[in-house]
Amino acid sequence: MSDYMFMLENHLSPGQNRAVALVEAAARESGVRAFLTGGALRDMLGGFPIRDLDFTIEGPTQKIVRLLEKRDGVRTDLVDPPRKAYSLVFADGVKAEISIAHEAQYLKPGARPRIRPATIHEDLKRRDFTINSIAISLNPASRGLLLDPENGLGDLERRELRTNSNYTLYDDPSRILRMFRLRARLGFDLNEKTQSQYHNVREAGLESKIPAEALRAELREMAEEPNPAGLLETLERERLIGLFSPALSGVKLNAQGFAKLLKIRQMVPFGVDFHASNLGLFLHTLFEKFTDRERKDLIKRLKLTAKEASAPKELAQRAKKLERVVGSPKLNRASLVYKALRSAPGEEVLFLMAHSEKRIVHDRVKNYLTKYLETANEVTDKDLAPLSLDPGSKEFAKAKLERVYATLDGRIRKPAPPPPPPPAPPTPMNAWARRG
Repeated sequence: MSDYMFMLENHLSPGQNRAVALVEAAARESGVRAFLTGGALRDMLGGFPIRDLDFTIEGPTQKIVRLLEKRDGVRTDLVDPPRKAYSLVFADGVKAEISIAHEAQYLKPGARPRIRPATIHEDLKRRDFTINSIAISLNPASRGLLLDPENGLGDLERRELRTNSNYTLYDDPSRILRMFRLRARLGFDLNEKTQSQYHNVREAGLESKIPAEALRAELREMAEEPNPAGLLETLERERLIGLFSPALSGVKLNAQGFAKLLKIRQMVPFGVDFHASNLGLFLHTLFEKFTDRERKDLIKRLKLTAKEASAPKELAQRAKKLERVVGSPKLNRASLVYKALRSAPGEEVLFLMAHSEKRIVHDRVKNYLTKYLETANEVTDKDLAPLSLDPGSKEFAKAKLERVYATLDGRIRKPAPPPPPPPAPPTPMNAWARRG
């Protein structure tokens, strides 16, 4: 195993590692070459949590997708036909995207590009920023080989954002929004040529060429940011926030609401199995300071789907039902609270923490996020070794869950750490020192 593959596997969550293994096996069976690309490599090499899994295939994606659907129960959706790009949702909730390696030709700023299949090296070189142009091979003959044709690794070390070409921001002006999103999240600086290219794009007014489809996609990405308030304030300073809504400025940015949401998200222990769909939470917070007319204007301007537009209201309704369950006097043990909240979507749990006015609900959700999830995560497969069950079986999963319940309720306690060794007897020098 290469050092980079070892590093990757140690940065991925157990669910993400399973997803990579499934795609790797499906690619091998389909006879195509597969690579993990973009954000996962950027975050791994930069020392950031890995959020996105993007797979790039040299060859058709359809056969891999069908194998993942049929054999592994992966939910798929064709999201970009020209790129043969599919969204993937694995059985344990891990999300990813898979698409063909391709080149893109832009006929004018903001227009949809012409797509043609390409090699992985061509694909990496046509991307937006160098730090997004890194890949790792998942193929048997070169597994773990790092591909970095634009020296993105060097820019990660310098903590710089650098475009791949002099036309990166001209070809697709929506990349200026991505640029500020990455800058806000990573804390990187723009290198001199990228800064100059950005100023030229703004002087030409090319931000007006960003289509509603790209703005909508960027809004979805904002929803996944850990600190959207900082990003919104940056876009306001750059006079770009009006692309989403003229109302988004000053108090309408709802910095207080987003700060509260950030604080709640930080309660979730790192590495635990907790999944949340963030768009509804984000839009609910975004719309809190809006009038009804301003909300409808943003929905129309960005051409949000009916499902996206109704997400905040539906989330609030579902959270209200969960609130009644969590507030029940029947939940008189930690394991019962854990069981009730474990089966609920993560966004409903976070919404309750942010908005429930019932003290008992607030306290139970807080305990779940800050204590119960971490306690459950400490129960490992090794704890069930005496049962001699197959780790992949339903029986094993049930036994592990019962072990979690028992641990939460204090029926199983972790063994106390061994007492420290007794102090060494004083040496003659020590004894002399004390006498002195």
